[in-house]
Amino acid sequence: MDVLEAVRRIDKATLLDKVIAHVDAELEVAAAAQRATADGATHEESKAENDKDTRALESSYLARGQAQRVMELSEQLALLRRVTPREFTSGDASAASALLVLEGEDDEVEVVWLLPGAAGFELEACGVQLRVVTLKSPLGRALVGCYEDDDVEVRVPKGVKRYSVAAVC
Repeated sequence: MDVLEAVRRIDKATLLDKVIAHVDAELEVAAAAQRATADGATHEESKAENDKDTRALESSYLARGQAQRVMELSEQLALLRRVTPREFTSGDASAASALLVLEGEDDEVEVVWLLPGAAGFELEACGVQLRVVTLKSPLGRALVGCYEDDDVEVRVPKGVKRYSVAAVC
């Protein structure tokens, strides 16, 4: 079976549940780390012993960064929970929840899933490896609104990467 046939058999609802569970687990870990860091920053033993002791200050900076990550993951989770997976036909433009089969310049085939969160998360379904691409990423922005057989260019750190959209599912 080829990649395109396999992609068309993917159950997006089940796959979305896996993505949500992944982000939820990430959120739990991040929230626990943030709480522990915040507790350490305000603990009595973290008080500065002299004017050069910056442990508490550094811990508070770390806790603030971790709190920001918790907020970002919470927002992603809320957006992902609002996604209603839909099926796309060959005449449809890509949008949120579209699976796209991309052919690179070197004939490599890549399957990406356009979602509002979980950037870079990789998973397998129906024997196909796929990667979540967010709608705000450079590749995601280039792919939204694309049709089958469209060509897209994306600026990456190493230059420009070109893809041909083999399918929108």
